[in-house]
Amino acid sequence: MIQPVTWLAQTTMLSQGWRRFCLLAGAGAVAGLSVPPFFILPALFFAMPVWVWALDGAERRRAWWRRIFGPAFTIGFAFGWGYFLVAFHWLGAAFFVDGGWVLGAMPLAIAALAALIAIFWGFASAFAHLFWSHGAARIVTLSSFLALAEFLRGHVLSGFPFDLLGYSLTGTEEMMQLASVIGVYGLTFLAPLLAMTPALIWPADDRPMSRRLFPFFVAMAVIAGQLAYGWNRLAGTAATERQDVAFRLVQPMVYEHADFGNVDPVALIDRLLMLSDMRMDPADQGLGDITHLVWPESSVPFFLETYPDALARIARMLPENTTLLAGVPRQMFGLDGEVPQGAPYNSLVAINTNGEIIASYDKSHLVPFGEFLPFQDFFSRLGIKQFVPGSAGWSHGDERRRLMALPGTPAMLAVICYEAIFSGDLGDVQNAQFILNITNDAWFDGSIGPAQHAHHVRLRAVEEGMSVLRAANTGLTFATDPLGRITAQLAPGQMAALDVRPDQRLPPTIFAQLRHYPLAIAIIAGILIGFVASRRGRRRMPE
Repeated sequence: MIQPVTWLAQTTMLSQGWRRFCLLAGAGAVAGLSVPPFFILPALFFAMPVWVWALDGAERRRAWWRRIFGPAFTIGFAFGWGYFLVAFHWLGAAFFVDGGWVLGAMPLAIAALAALIAIFWGFASAFAHLFWSHGAARIVTLSSFLALAEFLRGHVLSGFPFDLLGYSLTGTEEMMQLASVIGVYGLTFLAPLLAMTPALIWPADDRPMSRRLFPFFVAMAVIAGQLAYGWNRLAGTAATERQDVAFRLVQPMVYEHADFGNVDPVALIDRLLMLSDMRMDPADQGLGDITHLVWPESSVPFFLETYPDALARIARMLPENTTLLAGVPRQMFGLDGEVPQGAPYNSLVAINTNGEIIASYDKSHLVPFGEFLPFQDFFSRLGIKQFVPGSAGWSHGDERRRLMALPGTPAMLAVICYEAIFSGDLGDVQNAQFILNITNDAWFDGSIGPAQHAHHVRLRAVEEGMSVLRAANTGLTFATDPLGRITAQLAPGQMAALDVRPDQRLPPTIFAQLRHYPLAIAIIAGILIGFVASRRGRRRMPE
């Protein structure tokens, strides 16, 4: 074991050019196996030291701007490109919907997306190298800049925080609980810091082995402490009472979402009404004891205005005091009621027993290339359009309206699809009692995407101390308790309905109270440690 790893460390430090790029990209791909649903945490401990060793051997340019855009940037970019190729490969499943020449563009599109996001890691690597030093300080510095880069990735240009490194430390229910303290971004600072400790063991120097192994043993102790904290929180948190509302979550298997022109409104409403009022057993009252019926995102892939009888049929189905919460496209109209006002919204609407829409929430975080097309004029000339139908794209809703307060209903936080991956940015969580997430992951059926997305949603429950009710078009439909544990679920691909009651929320978690302030302190402290260490000349690299 020692000889091969020593060889890898020395080879990495001495490699240059395309060989170094390929080595780092391969290491990044290995690190990508640590994300959900793989959770191969040892892969991260194997891959992250390669990044450190590469920076140990990276040339230092005299001018600071050449040092930023020089070898250190390329090292981080290559590692990130490999990581995101593995972590995001499932996005290619969406290309199978249209097929044809679009399918042929899939490899290039995934490679381009991975390269675009890897730029964040390239800058993290470059800035860390400006403060590079000898010993443990250098892994603290790199972890700090990497955590900063991941935070920026989740916020710049609307953000894309899928597969943050911190998710690698959430593979079990026990490990997930630390997110209630520091959130997934805090775990994103911790994960690379722990995983880089093997870089302090190899290559061998004149220090005794016990001293070189000490940081790695500390990392193992931290993970053991994380497990112990999680076990204690799960065992020590008393079960909460259920909210006095009953939800039926419908999983309808609607594939017409990909082409509004192929929708048969009558047949589709027939299916939704049948699933909504189905009896699970002879004692089941159907919708008789249900206060809220939920249809997921894209379950009605047409404008209700084009099929007026739909609202009438829904009203006839709903018992008194039952409200339908449905994922539908929503179009604003002018005063004449005929001319549309701007692009439509991807919405969650509440419909009462009279067939009236009494409340709505419009999705505010839209998916780039999925629901809107960046640089639309340019890409339209190339024949590229967003995946979700709508030639004019989709409008961004007002994120301040996510809190839905319906008559006789505890305030709920409405989160549509991909909005659930934004840690600390869900909306008015202080006044919400639970989270309602509707989604359509049918674009990615057959890939790891739906399972990965579902895990992200579960972590929001842990962070906020609130249960999550999730209605998914083709799966995974489930309910969690405020600790992120799944209490009821439907199997992927199962056309059925699930009756659940949300739990009472827990007292505000530490993360809910402090948000990202501890992360900011840790990043600033880590950068200062790197600055001081480099100034002391613990390890002077040649100019």
